Amino acid sequence: MMNEVLNCIKRRFSCRGYDGAPVQREKLDAIVNAALQAPSAMNLQPWEIIVINNKEIIDGLDEEAMGILSASADKTGYNRIMDRGGKVFYNAPCMFLVLKHAGSRWADVDAGIMTQNICLAADSLGLNSVIVAMANIPFSGSSAEEMKDIVGWPDGLEFGMAVLVGHGNTVKEPHEIDMTKVRFVEYTNIT
Repeated sequence: MMNEVLNCIKRRFSCRGYDGAPVQREKLDAIVNAALQAPSAMNLQPWEIIVINNKEIIDGLDEEAMGILSASADKTGYNRIMDRGGKVFYNAPCMFLVLKHAGSRWADVDAGIMTQNICLAADSLGLNSVIVAMANIPFSGSSAEEMKDIVGWPDGLEFGMAVLVGHGNTVKEPHEIDMTKVRFVEYTNIT
């Protein structure tokens, strides 16, 4: 059984290389609408989205993140990014920064659901995406407040997740599904 939604889920992959070309505003608006249609616990919608559609700002955040990673005693993250081309944000032209209300009980789950809506909407519009938790790095170092001011981060909100969106210049097969991780509990005598 297949339909367009299932096809979208099946073909989507985590894109870690972008051509840097801007994304059309019409497509960004459509992705925002899909994000805001995500369900949330008790419909509290404990989130806000900052759409950073300015490559210079993203490149500045990337530079800040790389500086923090390179200064870290644990070089695991730094080496991983260097092995992938030396850019935390993979030359993406757009970042959806999903922020959550501090102290909201289900905000982590709600931010995750919204993040998936962003990814699937991007794919449905012919764009690529990658969920990137490392987007928190430039907002946690010694220049955190300056970085938050640059993107207009409101007080009282915390990092939830981020999604990079753009036109990929890499192609990757989606990961293989592992049915050994699935258990069915079924009724056998339904009358």
